[in-house]
Amino acid sequence: MLIASQLEPTYARTVYPCFDEPAMKATFNIRIVHDPSYVALSNMPAIDVSEIKDEDGSLWTVTTFNTSLKMSTYLTAFVICDFDYVTRTERGNEIRIWARKEAVKNGYVDYALSITGQIFSFLEDLLNVSYPLPKTDLVALPDFGAGAMENWGLMTFQESSLMYLPSDKFTSRRAMIAVIVSHELGHQACEMLRYFFFLFKWFGNLVTMNWWNDLWLNEGLASYFEYLGATFVEPKLSLNEIFYDHVVQPVLREDNEIGVRSLSQSEDKIKGSFSLMSLFDSITYNKGASITWMLSGFLTEKLFIRALTSYLKEFSFSNANQDDLWTHIQMVVDAQDEVQLPASVKQIMDSWTCQNGFPVLTLNLTTGTISQEQFLNKKNENSTDSHNNTWIIPISWMRNGSSQPLMWLDKSSKVFPEMQVSESEYDWILLNVNLSGYYRVNYDRLNLKRLARLLENDPKAIPAVSRFQLIDDVFALTQFGYIQIETALELTKYLAREDELFIWNVVLLNLVPENLESTLKNYEVYPLLKKYLLKRMLPIYHYYAGFIRQNVDALEDDYFAQVYLEKLFATACWLGLQDCLNLSSELYAKWMDNPEYKIPFLIRRTVCCYGVAVGSDKEWNFAWEMYNHTDSTKEDKDILLSAMSCAKESWLLYRYLQYGLSDTLFSSNCTSIIIFYVVTKDIGHRIAWEFVTENW
Repeated sequence: MLIASQLEPTYARTVYPCFDEPAMKATFNIRIVHDPSYVALSNMPAIDVSEIKDEDGSLWTVTTFNTSLKMSTYLTAFVICDFDYVTRTERGNEIRIWARKEAVKNGYVDYALSITGQIFSFLEDLLNVSYPLPKTDLVALPDFGAGAMENWGLMTFQESSLMYLPSDKFTSRRAMIAVIVSHELGHQACEMLRYFFFLFKWFGNLVTMNWWNDLWLNEGLASYFEYLGATFVEPKLSLNEIFYDHVVQPVLREDNEIGVRSLSQSEDKIKGSFSLMSLFDSITYNKGASITWMLSGFLTEKLFIRALTSYLKEFSFSNANQDDLWTHIQMVVDAQDEVQLPASVKQIMDSWTCQNGFPVLTLNLTTGTISQEQFLNKKNENSTDSHNNTWIIPISWMRNGSSQPLMWLDKSSKVFPEMQVSESEYDWILLNVNLSGYYRVNYDRLNLKRLARLLENDPKAIPAVSRFQLIDDVFALTQFGYIQIETALELTKYLAREDELFIWNVVLLNLVPENLESTLKNYEVYPLLKKYLLKRMLPIYHYYAGFIRQNVDALEDDYFAQVYLEKLFATACWLGLQDCLNLSSELYAKWMDNPEYKIPFLIRRTVCCYGVAVGSDKEWNFAWEMYNHTDSTKEDKDILLSAMSCAKESWLLYRYLQYGLSDTLFSSNCTSIIIFYVVTKDIGHRIAWEFVTENW
């Protein structure tokens, strides 16, 4: 048995009578009566444990907790469990991490324990605010809908966010934990990446938003700090690249639909129109973090942190709205003369938080003119209504490889004489360097040609994050009808010289269908794609294939290899690259010879699929046998379910679908999964449809 609470946003009122509003802060005295074989946890340390008998004579334990600090109702929390914990003390703050007994015994929460204290100290030093509680408990819950929650002094997490198997060499899982922990701690001064993210939330606990319409102040700031904290404890992570890849790029893809809300809204809009829960979305988290990143960029991190520190000091144990933050930033800006802004902080920032969507800048480099408009789908009838939103936009830029002073575009269009380019094709300009601003850029043909040429001659002349962004921007501009696909492809010619996996991933995201097989190898596009992409993929493919064959452990610090190598290999095999098919067969055969052998985790799904595809019934039967092994994990089972649908002989697929109907061989919820996997494969499409109609 296990009980854990999740009271954000409005569930405290279902536990005890209260005015359940974030601005109504109070101190809380909590006492819990529970079964003696369990332990009770709450926000504060226990100060008394006693026993009472009920009328049946059964013994109960009463745990009484110290009075809490002044805080919002949604942050009160309790857990009743029979877990074990590991503990250490950092600057007088006792940190305990609780989990199922066997998980603690196996050392699964040791990594989280080792970084939590470091992140607390990092935040305290950075923001010059000390953590006000005597203890912090972090609890790993086997089943938890929220992902993680920054209750003050008692944070709750899904197990996967907090556990790291010591045998799990690879950084990506460690990085994710680092991120989540630091986010929640960040909330604990606003409350102190997702694990980081949650560690960072001690902000929100110290200074809470006045009401939920400014939720982004809590979550967006914590999301920004989660990445700072993650790279502090895992210095090998490249902060910029991960931030753009995981935060900015995904939200730019979402924040352009009609009807997407703005970051901050007026209260009356929310109370009436839609529930609070829908505010906990990527606009709040990712756009909030992206805007914060941009703000920190044009202010400089030094001024931004100085302003945040004074904001946290003034509003500790009370509430604030976004204008309070702008006021503190303005005070810091006015007190110095290095950073000059074109308008007040409030005017600049309101243009980003109170309007929905974001701008696209269009350049004409012959005249040096830059104009802005809201980025909307030109192919969509409804979106052509006049949206005359304008933003106050910081433009970081470089010319021929050297950085230029920051410029501002504060009206719909403006001429920048210093941005006119000469006749020389070696004269090029790059805007929004390292994606420091939350917008897209539409270059004129002249500059795009020069950038494409530069990439072919010397790709490293453009920073990696900017190469990522150039490619993402041109494909987004194509999709929304601003430019032709040929123009976008011009920028991909250089790819044989691209050695960054996260950039390859954004290329594949845009050129290769999400579900490789479901395009049924469109007979016009497939051969062209095969010819165009394969010859460009070969260098990076062979680079990584070398590691897979000789020394896969050498990739343990290559974060993007762990996240994106699978996609690269799957694409290479799908496009029929012989070496990829051979490698899959080799590794699969090695596993068949010795079931103890572990196929490298980074490409296990691809190897199993193509091992079965290139093989015969012998390979298929082995996958089936391993699937039925009792000790295979949930993830292994899913990889094998998918692999068995990769068979190229139709009788094997018929047999597989038939197995899927059997109650004795599979639990009933597998039937639809098996049909789904088969239907997405080339030859399986027709077979699955026949099977479904026959067995309706």
